[in-house]
Amino acid sequence: MKTKFTRRQLLRASALAGLGALAAACGGGAAPEPTQPEVAPTEALEPIPGAPSERPRAPVNLKEVPRNRTLIVNYGGAGGQYTNQGITNPWAIGFNHQEGNALLWEPLFYYSVFANKEIPWLAESGEYNEDYTELTIKMRPGAEWSDGVPITSADVKYTLDTLIENDALNYHAQVAEAVKEVQAPDERTVIIRFNKPSPRFKFEILSLKFDTGIPILPKHVMEQMYDVVAVPGDDDMVHSGMFNTVQTPQQKIFDLREDWWGFKTGFQKKPDVERVLMIPISDMTTTAQRVVNNEVDATLDMRPSLIRSVVEQNPKIITHTGRQEPLGYVDWWPNSLWVNTQLPPYNNPDVRWAISLALDRDTIDRFVFNGVKLTTIFPYPEYEPLKPYLDRVRPRGEALGVGRFSLEESAARMQRAGFAKDAEGFWVKDGQRVNATIHGFEVIHADIAPILVEMLRRGGFEASVNFGTDAFQRMVDGQPGLYLYGHGGSLIDPYATLELYHSRSSQPTQAGIGGSNRFSRYNNPEFDRVVDEMSVIPPGDSRLNALFEKAMDIYWGEMIDIPLIQWLHRIPYNTTYWTNWPTQENPYLNGAFWHYTFPLLVLNLKAAA
Repeated sequence: MKTKFTRRQLLRASALAGLGALAAACGGGAAPEPTQPEVAPTEALEPIPGAPSERPRAPVNLKEVPRNRTLIVNYGGAGGQYTNQGITNPWAIGFNHQEGNALLWEPLFYYSVFANKEIPWLAESGEYNEDYTELTIKMRPGAEWSDGVPITSADVKYTLDTLIENDALNYHAQVAEAVKEVQAPDERTVIIRFNKPSPRFKFEILSLKFDTGIPILPKHVMEQMYDVVAVPGDDDMVHSGMFNTVQTPQQKIFDLREDWWGFKTGFQKKPDVERVLMIPISDMTTTAQRVVNNEVDATLDMRPSLIRSVVEQNPKIITHTGRQEPLGYVDWWPNSLWVNTQLPPYNNPDVRWAISLALDRDTIDRFVFNGVKLTTIFPYPEYEPLKPYLDRVRPRGEALGVGRFSLEESAARMQRAGFAKDAEGFWVKDGQRVNATIHGFEVIHADIAPILVEMLRRGGFEASVNFGTDAFQRMVDGQPGLYLYGHGGSLIDPYATLELYHSRSSQPTQAGIGGSNRFSRYNNPEFDRVVDEMSVIPPGDSRLNALFEKAMDIYWGEMIDIPLIQWLHRIPYNTTYWTNWPTQENPYLNGAFWHYTFPLLVLNLKAAA
């Protein structure tokens, strides 16, 4: 039987009644039988395009692959379709590694945060000199592009040199600032010399993890392109990864390459997964139905009530924490309410503090997260390598009152900033109310954004929600309002997150920032000096401690953005066809298949017996 999820099951109630109660949460179905969940019958879902069990035969250019060798994931798209299918060039406009293309491209190194482990890949090793001004990389022998051409130091040199020269490319600024020259004295050796000590270059730039780092590109292919940004690539583009691809608006198919260099050299064993089928999300109700009905194996992370219902409906579905709360793991993407700190009235720290003081974080934990403590005073994920730093400064933040809820203190801050309440109870100055529109994304923020709106309105801020297609562009352009978004920053030491607030990212309003999580446009020379000093000190060095304290005193004192919640990935893993998903008992990886580490997940999955 099929499961029907109602809209009520999809979303938690969105309004607070006196900040004291929520509407009833979703109701689950009857207790599941061991082999199939007992759920309310409904009409059959539309077939998943390309799913082996749903189509009469495979497309003529694809081999038949049984369902128990096909990993089906539900992610991405817009309106149930992919709009960037066939864009396989990582430097092209519109390329998206999150929609399966991470299976095509490889780095010098991977990094697994839960294992806290570097995983050499196209490189065998990478060693700094004593003062971190030079990095020597040894390439792995036997690595090849999909056309059989060897992957050598020349490809690494080309990739870095192009990033230095082409200001249209992501990572251009970071590489151009750091790198003095790249040498390739032989096919297996790369020597990178830096303009100053760069102890994080290997990790932040040359290692793929979550959504950051660079893959290595084929020199003999890219240098033939008239414009490496304008040429989108195609399904047959030369690549290094273990899969080939066929992509349409309805599906992205990735088939295992039997001739992948990693198999030929014995570097890796062939995985049980022979095909990855990625289908776009039309809506999360349908997505939930499909994973419960064993039609897909994993999906985008879900909101608390929905993941709980999904787990209850099917005994084969687990999460990172099995079938127990919190049904997920802390992601690297803690969310804040960002603002454009150059734009009045958000350029006034009192206003930013007043917004923070209007938020009742304890209520958010109780009603949105079912008592799980996910609200935070940090722009950092509380990962093990970061905890010594965070624990060191936590008392300073608490002493400042970061995270405190007080409408009285909020009002005092607004009055000090020159605001008074109008007849409707909203803060106004010079005839203008504070635009507290929360720009966010319904698929991930529908549970928390309406509650934030209610809290802000009770605090005198004219708040509403914008889940429109323009939400992200408004963040990029620095438009008025509050931006509910995460930080793609630190994993092993505090520097990377602090660098998001460096004045080099302080571009004028309407100057796009490329979606690089630098929405604050903050400009403070004192803060810059601290961050610059940290940049040349390696992770783990005790000299970082005092500098981190100074930086956080400024971050909290100025309330550069309003820290809100740790982001929890509640990803359903269906074990009907696939086992050995990453869990807290087996934490070899974070389980988000849309991250750059997707190939490592594929290599570890096992076909169910």
